[in-house]
Amino acid sequence: MKKNTGAQLALYPAPVIVVGAMVDGKPNWTLVAHAGVMAHSHLMLSMVKAHYTNKGIRENKVVSVNVVDASWLKEADRMGCISGNKTDKSGAFAYTLGENGAPMIDAAKVTMECTVEDIYDLKGFDNFICRITGTYVDESILTEKDKIDYRKFKPVLFQFPTYEYLETGDVLGACMKMN
Repeated sequence: MKKNTGAQLALYPAPVIVVGAMVDGKPNWTLVAHAGVMAHSHLMLSMVKAHYTNKGIRENKVVSVNVVDASWLKEADRMGCISGNKTDKSGAFAYTLGENGAPMIDAAKVTMECTVEDIYDLKGFDNFICRITGTYVDESILTEKDKIDYRKFKPVLFQFPTYEYLETGDVLGACMKMN
């Protein structure tokens, strides 16, 4: 028997990312757990309007999406605890500028550089529709065919409403081959 628990978002756990953008000439970072795939070429970042990083995304139309793993989770979590409106977060990470100018965290084993194609406004949230222009992957987690090996790279997941982090785990089966 199922119980209706109301209109609550139940698509968790979700990948943890740190979004990077240049704001007034300096990199700024914020922790985000509301990101989603829109197509093979696009993703959406849903961010509270008050985030300082949003200013830079709106102005420059470029952003980095740095996928968090356990090796730098503590530093990533800090980006969700302090506000760029009050604290200069530009020195929080060693970074490299991507081809389009987005700051990319060196410690991230997977980073997507994106250009913003549209912004959808929704009650206190900026929803940035982003086209992926480049994906930068640490060679240590690539297969021979230059695909990410998720047995080696284990992205951290965020679980709401418990506010806990989880790590990806075991393979359960091959997609469309479980019959």
